[in-house]
Amino acid sequence: MSVLLGQAMEYESFRKSEPLLLNDVPEALSRPVRWVHSSEVLDIAPLLRGGELLLSGGQALASVTPERQAEYVRELAARGIAALALETGTALAEVPAPMLEAAEAAGLPVIELRRVVPFVGVMQEINSLLVSESVEQLQRGDQASHAMAAELAHGGSLDQLLAVLAERTGAGARLVSPSGLTLGAAGAMLGLDGGSVTTVDVPVRGVLAARLELHMPDDGDSALVRVAGERSVDILGLALLQRMPPGLKELAGIELMRAINSGSQSWQLQQLGPASGFPAKGAVAAVVVRSAGAGHLRAPVDAFLNTCVPHSASYADNAELIALAALPADAGAGRTALLEGLRALDLPPGSAVAVGPVGSGIEAAPWSLTEARRTLELPFVAPGVVDAEAFAIELLAGESLAPATREGFVQRLVGAVVEHDRLRRSELLLTLTVWLDSGCNTAQAARELHLERQSLHHRLQRIFELCGGDPRGTGRLAALHVAARLARL
Repeated sequence: MSVLLGQAMEYESFRKSEPLLLNDVPEALSRPVRWVHSSEVLDIAPLLRGGELLLSGGQALASVTPERQAEYVRELAARGIAALALETGTALAEVPAPMLEAAEAAGLPVIELRRVVPFVGVMQEINSLLVSESVEQLQRGDQASHAMAAELAHGGSLDQLLAVLAERTGAGARLVSPSGLTLGAAGAMLGLDGGSVTTVDVPVRGVLAARLELHMPDDGDSALVRVAGERSVDILGLALLQRMPPGLKELAGIELMRAINSGSQSWQLQQLGPASGFPAKGAVAAVVVRSAGAGHLRAPVDAFLNTCVPHSASYADNAELIALAALPADAGAGRTALLEGLRALDLPPGSAVAVGPVGSGIEAAPWSLTEARRTLELPFVAPGVVDAEAFAIELLAGESLAPATREGFVQRLVGAVVEHDRLRRSELLLTLTVWLDSGCNTAQAARELHLERQSLHHRLQRIFELCGGDPRGTGRLAALHVAARLARL
């Protein structure tokens, strides 16, 4: 449960401090306050969960540099707290300007407490209310669950169970399969302007069987919706088990993905693979999707894989979706089609997708998955769909070469180019890499770099001067290419 920041500022114990909101943060007073804390510890941020109203007397802040004051604010904002309330007076005459500037940039409301009040009184008044309302929400959530259990005992359908939940919470309720099919629904879905959707996983025997979507209007009680949704999981799981128990093949597919994700031994994969539809010796490639909406992407990704490859399985975990694709006899062509199809999907901005290398047999699936993940962790890989095989040199070096060995190799071959870029803010290393990646094709490299061919020739001439001459026709070409690629690490 939570109260709004504006409401918290109206409570008697808080109002006595003569609070003043110092910065202009959009809808600051409408921010929910989940709990009230007081602390003088500057490194408090890692201990916070988000939604807190933090009270501070400012003693510790008054003794540190402006840079540390600003960093303190940024750390709190990154944790998602509701607001920072600072007492001004003897210890801290006024809220420092660097803190206000950092708070404005980070979107963190800062409140000045212009009179001294006992923080314990503020915390007791507001937190007691929060606890009482949380207990009330739990009771109402349990009442909704009991009503659904009674409906199930009388043979109620999924729609009827969801109707009970919708009536008790005021939210539209829909149960959706992992592949995106609607299994049941009741109440108003959000074709509303505004509102929000709360999603709760519904497992059956430890396997994700459905997701409960609760569509809440703007004036709804978000805490009640969340609690009632979580309390209804067991009832909905029983209803799903009665009406549509998951098949052995589906269960094996989910267990296979879990085993691949955890790096299980090959004998386990060889058992689960055929049981879930993957040939034990067939070619496979893993796909990793990292996105804020990874769970919701599972349905469109599964639908695409069903049309693109002979067989597939997927598994969503937090902000990551992983999938395994069985490739056709022509594995190279199949993998190319997989990459092209993924690039054509409508993914949320900022999503990062990597396709792992071809693995020979189901036991190679964890390796393909690991390579896909390592590709997304390379510092220069931008959001979008990338091919792990295009970064084989970087992955090999990161795994097999000590950093000092790698840096020494890069320094010997392209150190002068890197230094030229640093001093002149030029792009000679990028030019060299693109030219070498194109097979030393000057026309193609010029197109990719959006340069006139003459301009590219001038750049190459300067690069050759720095690297000891034109490498074409010499044994230096391959080493130079590797060094240019490794320089990005």
